[in-house]
Amino acid sequence: MSDLAGGNGADAYSDASFWNKVKQFAKQAGREVIDNALCLYYAAQRPDTPKWAKTVIFGALAYFIAPIDAIPDLTPFVGFTDDLGALAAALAMVSVYVDDNVKNQAAEKTAAWFD
Repeated sequence: MSDLAGGNGADAYSDASFWNKVKQFAKQAGREVIDNALCLYYAAQRPDTPKWAKTVIFGALAYFIAPIDAIPDLTPFVGFTDDLGALAAALAMVSVYVDDNVKNQAAEKTAAWFD
């Protein structure tokens, strides 16, 4: 479990589960879902991101990696729409902590999988 997530209410989150989900489902989830997830992930790594924002972030990422969600991820075309909604809502809430450095880190990692 990420020590960043410890004790903040997002107990279902772990770095290992996050990276496993991203690697396994990147192409199926699509570039936008993965980019949003990575922006949140890298924003959570910032030391100046407050605990409340990390709680929001890890909650959204926990939903993303959850094996059971509102729309099963194995459903063609629509399986990640609920994940995208949760990630986008979290991004809107913590957008002040998604700076250019975070966006660049996410874009580089996303490009490695999609370009």
